[in-house]
Amino acid sequence: MLDRIIDLGISKREAEELLRVSKDIDEDYNKLLNNYPIQYLVGYVDFYGYRINVNENVLIPRYETEYLVEKTINYIEKIFNSKVDILDIGTGSGAISIALKKNLDSNVTAVDISKEALTVAKENAEINGTIINFIESDIFSNVYGKFDVIISNPPYISENEKIMDSVKKYEPHLALYAKNNGLYFYEKILEESKRYLNKKFIIAFEIGWWQAEAICNIAKKYYNDSKITVEKDLSQKDRYIFIINE
Repeated sequence: MLDRIIDLGISKREAEELLRVSKDIDEDYNKLLNNYPIQYLVGYVDFYGYRINVNENVLIPRYETEYLVEKTINYIEKIFNSKVDILDIGTGSGAISIALKKNLDSNVTAVDISKEALTVAKENAEINGTIINFIESDIFSNVYGKFDVIISNPPYISENEKIMDSVKKYEPHLALYAKNNGLYFYEKILEESKRYLNKKFIIAFEIGWWQAEAICNIAKKYYNDSKITVEKDLSQKDRYIFIINE
């Protein structure tokens, strides 16, 4: 069975883990044949060195988002000399918040509109020994106070865009799709964020590689006096935007 699973394009490590945890490997194999994500069958992923439990209520954390975390940590350590207050918008599984909390002297607030996602995120915070303030909130609707860092990997796929079947069929659409050609959440966050930021701040976004110019134009509308930088992922695609005021 191990070889049959690997033949589906799944890594040996993931295949071995599925065999270890599966209660009915034949049923799970049939799900894999229908493009069901192996991460949901295994029940967790490794993200930035931490175990993050996942199910169909949360997006599966990707390697690109690990790089967002790494870049954000580097910027924070360069710009701030004291404890930072971080807001993670659309936390999903809590992966970003947990990785930042584990690596920085910080207070982390994480928000999501989905009760089910927050349940998963809270479990992940507990198993990783992190104290994070979780809030059910539609972007800033239930958020109070000011922050040094706002980070978000929001839904950014347009409603008519073609994506992999395994993602479209099984991952939560609430965490995938956004109006206005996928730009809705970037616009909302940038439009409303100033009242939640301290004078010195970082806004960190993961974006679709095709969206950099459009999001930069939105950022210039609200943050024309700040440094706006587009950075690439490991595949050399535009994947991150940082808006910084030092």
